Amino acid sequence: MKISEVKDLMHEFDDSSLREFSWSNATDKLSFSKNQTHHNASSPTLSLVQPAEIEAVIETESSAAKAESQPEKTEAEGECVKSPLVGVVYTKPAPDKADFIQVGDTVKEGQTLLIIEAMKVMNEIPAPKSGRITEILVKSEEVVEFGQELVRIKM
Repeated sequence: MKISEVKDLMHEFDDSSLREFSWSNATDKLSFSKNQTHHNASSPTLSLVQPAEIEAVIETESSAAKAESQPEKTEAEGECVKSPLVGVVYTKPAPDKADFIQVGDTVKEGQTLLIIEAMKVMNEIPAPKSGRITEILVKSEEVVEFGQELVRIKM
């Protein structure tokens, strides 16, 4: 949002009978208040202040929004087993049974990792090689796409 747009909003807000006004989009957030309350530092807001201060708050809000939308990812070791088809994932052979695999399990080549149901057919997804499960990237009853990463195995 341009500073001129913020100034226009401030002017319109100042001339209005509104006591509070908030606006946000994917990257910016503005809050105006004519009330005499103080806000805590964890939720910065804009009140009628100098343009340089507005720019600093907008940049802070924008940076915080970007940081929240891009959480730090630490990639687990190993190669990914990808879905060979579109369908619904099942992590156990039956609702009352234990999961086929858990993180840390050692699997053998050909061992069933999970099942993908497609068109009422249950397709077992086997381990391509022996190794240790380092990450399970899907949840039971989740719909998966062709080529979607399912499990990570360190061979």
